[in-house]
Amino acid sequence: MRICWETNGNIHPKYLDDMARTSLSSGGIIKFDLKAWDEKLHRILTGASNRQTFKNFKYIYQGYFDKRSNPPLLVASTLLIPGYIEEEEVRNIANFLVKLNPRIPYTLLAFSPQHMMTDLPLLTWEEANECLEAAQGVGLERVRLGNTHLLR
Repeated sequence: MRICWETNGNIHPKYLDDMARTSLSSGGIIKFDLKAWDEKLHRILTGASNRQTFKNFKYIYQGYFDKRSNPPLLVASTLLIPGYIEEEEVRNIANFLVKLNPRIPYTLLAFSPQHMMTDLPLLTWEEANECLEAAQGVGLERVRLGNTHLLR
């Protein structure tokens, strides 16, 4: 059994070592949902700061990323939300990731208007590709688009 974690990253640091060791020993991963680079925008979307999230991501990277390459222990994703999380936000997050390691896997997820954001449109292929190119443009090597069936 593989133990995989999917987190917004805003967890108490005392849990990080246990999470990493458990995922390493079981062949699992830790996926951080990096929602926004800009702290104000992150607060608007989530009600919380993103400072701890980025600190926790860096901690896991520094202590554990090189311990296993396949599958990679640490991966990141960002939900592309039209009018909120677009090319500039992705470029800033990608810059953070590439400074750690350009081989960190990064998935850009297409948005589906649900729950409190039903008034927003679907993401277009053009918008998604602009974000993909922004992440690749700063040097990330393992970037992909996810949820492409939701693109219009």
